[in-house]
Parts: sequence; structure tokens; C-alpha cells
Amino acid sequence: MFAIISDIHSNIEALTVVLADIEKRGIKIIYCLGDVIGYGPNPAECLDLIIEKTQACVLGNHDYAVLYEPTNFNIGAEQASYWTRATLEADTARDARSKRWNFIGRQEMRWTLETELAGVKARLDFCHASPRRPINEYIFPEDVYTNQPKMNALFERTEHICFVGHTHLPGVFLADPDFYAPDELSNVYPIIDGEKAIVNVGSVGQPRDRDPRASYVFVNDNKVNFVRLEYDIDSTVKKIYDIKELDNFEADRLKEGR
Repeated sequence: MFAIISDIHSNIEALTVVLADIEKRGIKIIYCLGDVIGYGPNPAECLDLIIEKTQACVLGNHDYAVLYEPTNFNIGAEQASYWTRATLEADTARDARSKRWNFIGRQEMRWTLETELAGVKARLDFCHASPRRPINEYIFPEDVYTNQPKMNALFERTEHICFVGHTHLPGVFLADPDFYAPDELSNVYPIIDGEKAIVNVGSVGQPRDRDPRASYVFVNDNKVNFVRLEYDIDSTVKKIYDIKELDNFEADRLKEGR
């Protein structure tokens, strides 16, 4: 049994609630799909927890932006990237500062786990965005209706199951192509031998499906279970408001899950 989290975006209130739920379920293995930082007010604290609690993490586009340069970002996201970088650099604890930067810098764009889940031989790919462009390609639910060539190309690069985040919209893409939101699946997707799927695990720290609760998944036997959890949004919102370099929109969107 293992959990998969993604898109924490420096939201320590959401992350601590999710980690507590994972621990309560007795889950010992956690994988992260990136964007640990960006947008939110607690980048160092979130990085420290991800370093401590996860067994593997891939590079997200906001992690990349803070480490290198934000490209094709809107003004708010760009400002947050520069503020996050400055905040991490300003830590006077040299060892802690170096540990965080080294962690971000060594992340791969994609990794693969071959395993057996309740008798099903599974190849599980983990990346932040898509199997075609692991860091920055968005896969939206409407793509199954408006861009079938794109979906075909994505599934040509998917051998079995690919776990992604990036859009902050949880759900399951199938090769038909089709998309199922978690509630359409009763929050459970069974991994089937021979059935390709791209599974978006949603966002811990900035959901965008009009549900403000933190999102993550855990895999038990061959079933992917979608979980939503309430957290102290008001505390996160206040901290963003209090940091002039962070756009208030990044706080307001948390209340509405957008």
C-alpha cells in the first residue's frame, strides 16, 4: 500500500492534514509528483516534510521555476517563484538550506515502478504533468472531446498506468479516450491488466475542481482510492495576504477550489 501526493504548493496546513491521514491509514510509503513549492507561504516547511516523509519525488514545473527560471508563467506565479527562491536562500541555517536545494536539484522528471498489485502485474509511471512532456504539459478533461490526437499521443507513451498532477483536477483518463471524475468512480479506480490509464491525483495545496478540500490518492491492492480532506484554509489565506510579494488571488482561489 502506498500514497501519492502532488502539487503541495507551499501549503503547510494542507500537507500536514494529508500526511496525518496517510499515517492514520498505516501507509508507510509516499510518492510525490512535484510542485512542492510555488504559490504558497511555507516553502521551506513543505520541502522539509517532503524530504522526511516521501520515498521518491519528481520535478514539477514550479520546482523547476524556482531552481532555474519561471518561463511562460503569469505574473502572480512568476512573483511567487522569485519570492520562494529568495525565501529559501535567506535561511541562515546553511545545512538545512543546502539540503533543500540539493533535494530539488536531484529530482528526475519521470520514474517507473514495476510491481504486482493483488495479482495484477503493473507498470506504474510517475511524472508531474504528462507522459509526453513530464514537467509542463496540461491534460484537461475536455481534451478527450476536443483534442483526440493529443490523447492518442499521450496513450502511445503510456504502457500501463501513469500518475500525474499539474492541472490540480483529480480523475482518470482512459484510452478510449474518456475521463472519469472521482465521484463517477465512487472514488475508486481498479487497476486492470492491459487497461491503460492516466490517473491525476489532484492537488494537496491548491485544488481547482471547485472543491477546496486537499486531494491525494492511495493504492491498496490494485485499487486507486481518491481522498478529500478539509484543512485550515483560513490560516493559509491569512499568511498569503500578509506577504506582499504573493498575489492575493492565490489566497482567494483556495476558498473556492479554483
